[in-house]
Amino acid sequence: MSDVLNSKQGIIIKCLGGLYTVESPDGIYECKARGVFRSKGVSLYTGDNVVFSDGVITQVLERKNCIIRPPLANLDMLVFVVSTCDPSPNYLLLDKFIAIAEFKNIEPVIVITKIDIEDCENIERTYKSIGIKVYKADYSAPETIEEIRSALAGKISAFTGNSGAGKSTLLNAIDPTLNIPTAEISKKLGRGRHTTRHAELYRLADGGYIADTPGFSTFETNKYDIIRKEELAGCFREFRQYTDDCRFSDCAHTCEKGCAVLEALERGEITRTRHSSYCEMYDEAKQIKEWELK
Repeated sequence: MSDVLNSKQGIIIKCLGGLYTVESPDGIYECKARGVFRSKGVSLYTGDNVVFSDGVITQVLERKNCIIRPPLANLDMLVFVVSTCDPSPNYLLLDKFIAIAEFKNIEPVIVITKIDIEDCENIERTYKSIGIKVYKADYSAPETIEEIRSALAGKISAFTGNSGAGKSTLLNAIDPTLNIPTAEISKKLGRGRHTTRHAELYRLADGGYIADTPGFSTFETNKYDIIRKEELAGCFREFRQYTDDCRFSDCAHTCEKGCAVLEALERGEITRTRHSSYCEMYDEAKQIKEWELK
């Protein structure tokens, strides 16, 4: 009975070394997890809503979504920071992340950085045309940062992108109190040094949280989650209006005759880069073994 009376509810804002930092309305607590979670194979994620008592997490409340790596739960938005150069945009990596967001019912958002160095029209046009929100971060124009800040207010959002794309710099501009470490671009490697070692939620002054996640230079979709080849077309939102019109119900939308998606591609209604990303991801999905899906 005393455990019930002492119980509090909060959100995990950091997981590190078996310790969980939990924020509740009355303060920040360092907690451990009950051993029963481990015995049942239950992992606790940053972003989990939990019940705890006397420094011990006793219950994990139902998640609306989660991604595997980095372990994050209950996301409203997945924000992809893309630089116009140093490093140049990698459309395949971007499309893989967007597919995961669509698969997990997380809103994908794109923020373009370094727009003062290179033109960003192609990125903006490609993704705005399919209904994805695209923002441009111009540090000489404070209103562009305010627009991003307003979009984040009251939501739980994760930031990711190529190493060196400027995630940490952007986050610090959004909320200067964060003081997230940044690093210079490595000229030798052509990418930034990783400055983020784990997923951690930071509370925003306007409400909500943001997570700065480790940057990437290579990416495998199944590190975030596994999408079966049969489910992949549904993760490309511009395909959805055409897939029911294909000649065959099991159409892969890669090279088949009578494929409505390919016909839309030829008409310019689907972009070449997006379809190319889909085809590569489809080939990867075909290699997934059945045991990986369990």
